[in-house]
Amino acid sequence: MDPCTFVRIIVGNLALRFRGSPSSSSSTSSSGPSVSDVSSGNCYCKIKFKSFSRQIVAVPVLLRTESESEPRCCSGNVSAVAACFTLSKAIERSLKKPKWSVVSVEVYSRVASCGIVAGSGEKLIGRFEVSLDLKTAETRTCLAHNGWVKLGTKSKKKTKSGSDPELHATIRVEPDPRFVFQFDGEPECSPQVLQVQGNTKQAVFTCKFGFRNSGDRNLTPSLSSLSIGKEQTLKERKGWSITIHDLSGSPVAMASMVTPFVPSPGSNRVTRSSPGAWLILRPDGYTMKPWGRLEAWRESGISDVLGYRFEFFKDGTATAISASSSMSTKHGGSFVIDGTITTASTMAAASLSLSDGSFDLSSCLSTGSSRTCSGSGSDFGFLVPQAQQNLGFVMSTMVEGVEKQSMPKVEVGVKHVTCLEDAAAHVALAAAVDLSLDACKLFSRKLRKELRQLSSIGSV
Repeated sequence: MDPCTFVRIIVGNLALRFRGSPSSSSSTSSSGPSVSDVSSGNCYCKIKFKSFSRQIVAVPVLLRTESESEPRCCSGNVSAVAACFTLSKAIERSLKKPKWSVVSVEVYSRVASCGIVAGSGEKLIGRFEVSLDLKTAETRTCLAHNGWVKLGTKSKKKTKSGSDPELHATIRVEPDPRFVFQFDGEPECSPQVLQVQGNTKQAVFTCKFGFRNSGDRNLTPSLSSLSIGKEQTLKERKGWSITIHDLSGSPVAMASMVTPFVPSPGSNRVTRSSPGAWLILRPDGYTMKPWGRLEAWRESGISDVLGYRFEFFKDGTATAISASSSMSTKHGGSFVIDGTITTASTMAAASLSLSDGSFDLSSCLSTGSSRTCSGSGSDFGFLVPQAQQNLGFVMSTMVEGVEKQSMPKVEVGVKHVTCLEDAAAHVALAAAVDLSLDACKLFSRKLRKELRQLSSIGSV
């Protein structure tokens, strides 16, 4: 199997440094913020690249007065990774003009005063732009910027404190090759799965959707439940499974519904407190062993949002949560397992220990020198567990809403595929994500015929 070319742009290690005296700089010039503005907190960055969604992240503030040799942390937490943009080869071809290869980082503070006001309640502190070599990044990692830079605005005037604020940032562009798979039909219709390489599509797997045998435990309802009448039909969706086979017909992965999807008492929806669950399995010798577990539910108070949580298994034990998010049941969306994104979310919520009043952003952000880090993997994640750093992008799948024809597209990071079974496990997970949208459909609505068991089995 040959992977497709992808390039990832990563922005991180953000910090804002301001020199001056808070007591003497409470006012501000007409062109920039005062020390008290930035030291009061609420500083953040808007990170932009082409037509991608703008990403916004809080930025910590460092302040050093004339009497201090080391900076103090006035506000904020460190985020090792602040933003990621991923480009496929097809997207890259649309970036022919140099201006489209520029990442822009704008720094704002939430203050209501005169000056450069970009919007209600926010003031532009400064802007930093860097050009990217996307072509070279297809084959090797490129460090576009790493270190401190003075923030300038269109006015090019300094603040009353005598110097412009400075931003620390690391911007890296790296190859991120991925295997791409496409279902050629809805998972419940037992389709083939094609590998996509440019304009070429080739079948690599087949899927078989079905229900576990009616003799399985808890699958067949009691006779009393079958006789309660059509209006009180047992509300339970269970026993679904989808098996992935290689082209020789051997099973190489499976997704099995191990916890039924049932509505909470007095409602027509599956809730977070009692989610349904899938077990993703892959061969280990002559048996299938757990590879991961997916839980899904409908978020409370929001009629069309699916919540999900996924865990990897290692040596038979579930790891820490690898993915936890939501998507629209009506419009569909993306299910993503990405250690880089997890890192960004984790570090944005983490707080630093500053009991001694000092602030240390590792040697990368050393205030005593202008040195910068190398272009190695150590550029990011100085506060992140090694296991999370190594995870990186794992997989993503795009699915359509429940009222649309959904043929999931699956992307899997090359370093997470060492054999055919690895790829098949991710494909099975993608199928489970897609089927969860139907499993979490309101119980007041009827499922499509492919998902309904015989009336003798009592599913809805």
